[in-house]
Amino acid sequence: MYLKNWMNKWIWALLICVVLLFVVVLSLFFAAETSQEESQDKYVINQIRLSVNPLLLYIEDHFPNFALDSAVRSTLQQMSDDKNIDITVVQLDGTVSYTSIKNDVSTTIHIKHDIHYDLFTSQQEPGKINIAFPIMNGESNEQIGNAIFSLNKDILFPLKQTNSNSILLLVFIGFLSLLIICLALFIVRKVHKDILKPLDELKDNTEEIVKGNYEQITIHSKMDEIGELYAVFDQMRLEIKQLAIQHNEQEQTQKKLISNISHEVRTPLTTIKAYLDAISEGICRDEDSLMAYIQIMQSNTDKMSRLVDDLFIHTLKELGHIPIHLKEQYSQDVLTNILKPIQYYVQTTNIHFIRPTSIPNVLILVDADRLEQVISNLITNALKHSSHEDTITITTYIENQSLYIQVIDTGNGMLPEDMPFIFERYFRGRQPGSESVIKNEGAGLGLSICQHIMEAHHGSISFHSKPNEGTTFTLILPIS
Repeated sequence: MYLKNWMNKWIWALLICVVLLFVVVLSLFFAAETSQEESQDKYVINQIRLSVNPLLLYIEDHFPNFALDSAVRSTLQQMSDDKNIDITVVQLDGTVSYTSIKNDVSTTIHIKHDIHYDLFTSQQEPGKINIAFPIMNGESNEQIGNAIFSLNKDILFPLKQTNSNSILLLVFIGFLSLLIICLALFIVRKVHKDILKPLDELKDNTEEIVKGNYEQITIHSKMDEIGELYAVFDQMRLEIKQLAIQHNEQEQTQKKLISNISHEVRTPLTTIKAYLDAISEGICRDEDSLMAYIQIMQSNTDKMSRLVDDLFIHTLKELGHIPIHLKEQYSQDVLTNILKPIQYYVQTTNIHFIRPTSIPNVLILVDADRLEQVISNLITNALKHSSHEDTITITTYIENQSLYIQVIDTGNGMLPEDMPFIFERYFRGRQPGSESVIKNEGAGLGLSICQHIMEAHHGSISFHSKPNEGTTFTLILPIS
């Protein structure tokens, strides 16, 4: 379930619960007020009984003499005035025997309509209570008449007493309910503004990245959890953009690599074919001319072989399957076998080649063929950056339980801007100096392959170079 839908459901549930709670509290409050009124009504009846009881007893004692004895009526009138209670004595047939109400000349009353024995029906006039009590015969315990008492409400206990604590409690609960509702609405707005809306924007930006648009910058104005998420997301966007650029560049470079190798292989093939055609047509009349043609064809064959080897090793590296077979061997025999043919090849280019005067004879875990490939590649690179009369020197020594092999040339060196990239695939550095003894041919794979081979030997390769002063490559192999 989406967070927005979930939140809306729970907010509505919270609001309904708050409203129901307020309604229940309000109902309980009114129920308590009603119960209090009923209890107060009972209390008021008792108060009225206590107030009129002396009068009622006097009436019951002198009821037969009301019509004849003026002293009885005068005493009752005095008692009525003292208690501020009007009295009307009525016989069972409705005949008025006595009334203390001045200016009341009524001689009869309607028993059913004017006699009220309960508090509810007795309150017919504002501020007045006209309530009747039966007059009983003390000997026979029979009703012999009715006494109607008219009392002011002010002289009684108030019928309804306002409970300020209950009202304050009700107001507090109402305010609390309103506050909860406001907080819920505020939370909804806050979540929508600070969470849901930024997440929707992040979703839109994600869709743009999926479509390949990496320029959609994600910015959040606040430095909070969402802001940190935006920052990480934007960093991811930049990394994906960079990876996409690198992938496109790699594809273009690979296409260019294939095109270059195809072109570079075609050139020596054309040369070899031309010389083979010349030989077959009998242009070479003597052995010297024939050997010269053969040497040229051999040189172009070596060039094609290097190109094909580089491409093959690069392909194996991409697949993670460069075949390296490590074997414990003595370093002196391995390096001697590697340097002899290299020395002959370098000397044919009119470059001075200096072999190490002594090679340490220690056990090393090495693949001789792959190590020869590394050293040959470094020598070839040195020739590309060297001119006639330059020198290539090979030195070997032991230090910190490792065998060090250095290839030192006095050639043109490297440009500073090229140095960080020389071990990257497809990179071909520029020559800072004069013309080299051999052309800077190749696909830019050699040093990348050398680094991979040295790492597979648990060793390393590094370099030091200065423009127009030469370059030193250092190979380090651990001693077994």
